[in-house]
Amino acid sequence: MSGNSTGIMFRVTTFGSSHGKALGAVIDGCPAGLDLTRMDIQGELDRRRPGASSITTSRGETDQVEILSGIFQGKTDGTPIAAVIYNEDADSSAYEAIKHRPRPGHGDYTWTARYGVYDYRGGGRGSGRATVGHVIGGAVAKKLLKLLDIKVISHVTQIGDIKASPVSHSRIEEYSTKNPVRCADPQAAPKMEEAILEAKAKGDSLGGIVEIIAFQVPAGLGEPVFGKLDAELAQALMGIGSVKGVEVGLGFELARSTASATNDEYYLEKGQIKTTTNTSGGIVGGISNGMPLVMRMAVKPTPSISLPQKTVDLEKKEEVEIKILGRHDPCICPRITTVAESVVAMVLADHLLRTGLINPCHV
Repeated sequence: MSGNSTGIMFRVTTFGSSHGKALGAVIDGCPAGLDLTRMDIQGELDRRRPGASSITTSRGETDQVEILSGIFQGKTDGTPIAAVIYNEDADSSAYEAIKHRPRPGHGDYTWTARYGVYDYRGGGRGSGRATVGHVIGGAVAKKLLKLLDIKVISHVTQIGDIKASPVSHSRIEEYSTKNPVRCADPQAAPKMEEAILEAKAKGDSLGGIVEIIAFQVPAGLGEPVFGKLDAELAQALMGIGSVKGVEVGLGFELARSTASATNDEYYLEKGQIKTTTNTSGGIVGGISNGMPLVMRMAVKPTPSISLPQKTVDLEKKEEVEIKILGRHDPCICPRITTVAESVVAMVLADHLLRTGLINPCHV
């Protein structure tokens, strides 16, 4: 099985499964001399940790990271950074009864069709739990971005049919950290939380939309044909489980408009080229233009629900009905925000190293 690594110069390989012994990541290509401690990574993992509120899974993992290599006396040494966390609260008993019965909305059947062998315990390698590796890689990438004052933030803009009102970019991080939904609109957030809890009580789940914004990204990142910055960002975001759509800037709204209304016109501000609007989301021709990068991703409802669903028993070759037990998020959106920031940070770090804006040998 391939496809466990991403990046060219800043390369991240993740490993582990939902109910295995451990999960983690190996980051290769991080320059030597970067200030990096265990707590830099732990802080990001704490943001995506399960069991933090009533609208997340009750699985009781502390997700304490252990650094195995790549850091010496508080600085990266240029060798691969290996980090691991150990599963402490996995309960595989709920999956034994359905191990031959693929869960609707999950990769159970497709993974079995592809490889013939599938770890059915909690989704195995395909579980959302495997994103701890993304967050480890993202934590290191964020430290690199900080060298250039680049910051990546995210927030939930929609849960079900509840939409948040627009909030100033400067207030998103402040407002979204004040509620468990991670929504920057203080009026919409409690409504979203109520909707998630209502779906949970019914044995169902909800999806939503998450917006990711990167500030202070310099112009000139990306390639004009293959390797477009927006293409690689979209690939990274679509690579997160349960993400079914990605748009940059106005995205699909552009299909209903005209060029005269949506072209970002240029102007000079203190000698710097800027645009009057940002419908392109900071990327034109596959290359960043110096404006904030703005992306949104559509996240489907958590497929693990306790309501009866129809499937097929692969061993007996007969149609059956299943009820999924275990502990699951009734809405993935709040916790997926950290994962989204992480993959965006990894793509940006990779491009910054490719262009030489960050020294690939040392910082």
